[in-house]
Amino acid sequence: MKIRNAGIMIAVMALVLTLSSGVSFADKSVAAIEAPEQAAKGTEITVKIHVSHSSNSFFHYTDWVKVMVNGKEAARWEYSAGNRPEGAKFTKEMKLTIDGPTEIVAEANCNLHGGQPPAKLTIGLKE
Repeated sequence: MKIRNAGIMIAVMALVLTLSSGVSFADKSVAAIEAPEQAAKGTEITVKIHVSHSSNSFFHYTDWVKVMVNGKEAARWEYSAGNRPEGAKFTKEMKLTIDGPTEIVAEANCNLHGGQPPAKLTIGLKE
């Protein structure tokens, strides 16, 4: 009986160490940007942020998505265990008026594992 309990304790300790060490078998949240590479000055464009994550369950989900435009936060979506994203893959849209060269940075975060490095896209002006 003691050997069986020792085996269970070792398995539990290994699981705790794995979870607390930051080692993850699930993927991190990742954002990708869909927008034109060029636009005429004064044009309103649609920017789509595609977010992907291994799951969106009560315990494990994308907890935020943010978009920076020329260094300033332009959009942010917050999620919680009770208000999760609509799926493991989802898309958010925003409108943006182009006044000059524009850098867009999008990032998503998993509540347990963090996120992949931010996606970046620069929109140039059409002549």
